[in-house]
Amino acid sequence: MMTNLDILVLLVVVVLIFQRLRSLLGTRPAEEKHIRLSKESAEKLYNILKTESEKMEAAETTGEPEELTPVDDESLSDLDKTLRRIPNFSKKKFVQSAERVFRMTTDAFNNGDSETLEMLLSPKLYKKFQDIIEQRRNEGITAETDFICFDKVEITKAEISDNDTARISVEFVSQQVNILRDKDGKVIEGDENYIQNITDVWTFERALNSASPNWILISTKK
Repeated sequence: MMTNLDILVLLVVVVLIFQRLRSLLGTRPAEEKHIRLSKESAEKLYNILKTESEKMEAAETTGEPEELTPVDDESLSDLDKTLRRIPNFSKKKFVQSAERVFRMTTDAFNNGDSETLEMLLSPKLYKKFQDIIEQRRNEGITAETDFICFDKVEITKAEISDNDTARISVEFVSQQVNILRDKDGKVIEGDENYIQNITDVWTFERALNSASPNWILISTKK
């Protein structure tokens, strides 16, 4: 079964595909609000979503099944005890989903994709990202990230507040090539031939008593 982060990722994919189709097909007159897809376009959309869903399901079922230990077991760490208090939570599946969100957020930030960022980030964090995007755009600066691999992705902290808001921090250790270019395409920061080992700590939040099942990114630190 897909996690809530998986559902959010798939939702972003759906929205992006829909926007792409709308730009290609155009909209109908104002009195007709529905967009009519050709059979070929509909089949293509279905196949893309089916593939994305299968990828998520395959990732979840890879390896040994996760063994559950009673929440009151003294061998559990404080971290695991907190995670067990979150309904239907799987550490393994959450980490897999967090990896996808990391890649998607990084790509959207570099590409100035505000619509994707708005779906993944809290309003406060979104504003910070958007301010940087606007500053780069005004200065004619573009950012590029060549993502190599993850060396480690691990949940490092979890807490549940008195108002049933859960926060989970994830440490990402990855290898990346990051550069900034000016309006003429000249590299002004970073090195195209240098692979950086980067450690990021991202914090996700979810209101457990909310109707929304989605985890939202609220903080990014290096």
